[in-house]
Amino acid sequence: MPPVARLAGIAVALCVWLVCAAPASALDLSTLKRVLGRESARLGTASAGYVTDLTADRDLYADEPDRALIPASNEKLYTTAAALLRFGPSATLTTTVRTRSATRIDDDGVLHGDLYLVGAGDPSLGDSALRRLAAQVAGQGIRRLTGTVKGDESVFDALRGSADSHFRPDYDLGGWLGGLTWAHGRTGPGGPAKVAAARLQALLRARGIRAGRRAVAGRLAQAQAGGDDAAGQGTVLAEVRSPTMARLIASTNQPSDNFYAETLLKALGARFGAAGSTAAGLAVARSALARIGVSPRMADGSGLSRSDRTTPRQVVTLLRQIRDGELAAAFEASLSVPGSSGTLRRRMRGTAAAGRCPAKTGTLHDVSALSGYCHTAGGDLIAFSFIENRIDPARAKRAEDRMVAAIARYTGP
Repeated sequence: MPPVARLAGIAVALCVWLVCAAPASALDLSTLKRVLGRESARLGTASAGYVTDLTADRDLYADEPDRALIPASNEKLYTTAAALLRFGPSATLTTTVRTRSATRIDDDGVLHGDLYLVGAGDPSLGDSALRRLAAQVAGQGIRRLTGTVKGDESVFDALRGSADSHFRPDYDLGGWLGGLTWAHGRTGPGGPAKVAAARLQALLRARGIRAGRRAVAGRLAQAQAGGDDAAGQGTVLAEVRSPTMARLIASTNQPSDNFYAETLLKALGARFGAAGSTAAGLAVARSALARIGVSPRMADGSGLSRSDRTTPRQVVTLLRQIRDGELAAAFEASLSVPGSSGTLRRRMRGTAAAGRCPAKTGTLHDVSALSGYCHTAGGDLIAFSFIENRIDPARAKRAEDRMVAAIARYTGP
């Protein structure tokens, strides 16, 4: 066969394959229900699922959707949604360097007193932010401190862990909680606030600014240390803002970061509640969620606690309510994408769900969950939630992946 004819034959065959394969890959409603039912049957009796078409306003599948189960890290959906609802997507947390109001800077650049590094509960605070603060302090003409740098973490309480560890330091958080933390809650003698203060002092020293003593943890006398609403509490010499709340919740949800989740929960309590504590943050989160018709049992912000409970219907209600408002883009962008990002980057590759079904995973030793959105082959937007307890998570995740891939192939009734 001549080369041209051979190529023409291949092209025809490819066209025929594409025409035939496309309908075969699509799923109508009855087939989708059959696939989801078959996979759900493999997940045991302590599982539940709920799938609804947000575009057509039609339920597609329900398997015990009101069964309350341990959600694992699907709990972060509630924490981050509450943060968006209360703070807004463009809000930031402001870490400041302050002095007491009467502190004097003389003509030789000597600051007669201490510098206070005042935390605002920013979980992302690292060297980049501290270098900017050091540059601003140097820009004030300061060359020496008679005192030292003191780390003020009083925006939060002093409990270092979450409910799962009875609020003691918890390895699963990846760092110690605090109102002033550096490098993901790195700690040492004196706690994370002292470590952060010592790091700023080192960066000041690199700019030629010497201190009279080693850095310590300490509280600015006038302050209930805070963020943007702490103006007037001492004199502000420098400030740095966190990434926006939209970026902070993406840094929480995509890698499923427990430290970020618990810190954001305390930040809710500090800004909108009675205190920078888990309890106060939970009260704020529950109130915000109740306003959109969702009332899970929340014991923490991360999902590490086995006392957390929710239902697939509650999760899907949250997904629907957030999707219908101005927070939709920020919330969906915070989720992992199959085959591409976060905790789903290695899952569902080569399936219809790849790149099209942003979702939040959840895993404990006998718990798995997957909830999110799917932009289907038929052009609809689907919200889904699958939660499984008392099961091998690896087996559950294989079933979840098959179910979400099937949802992505849905084309309508």
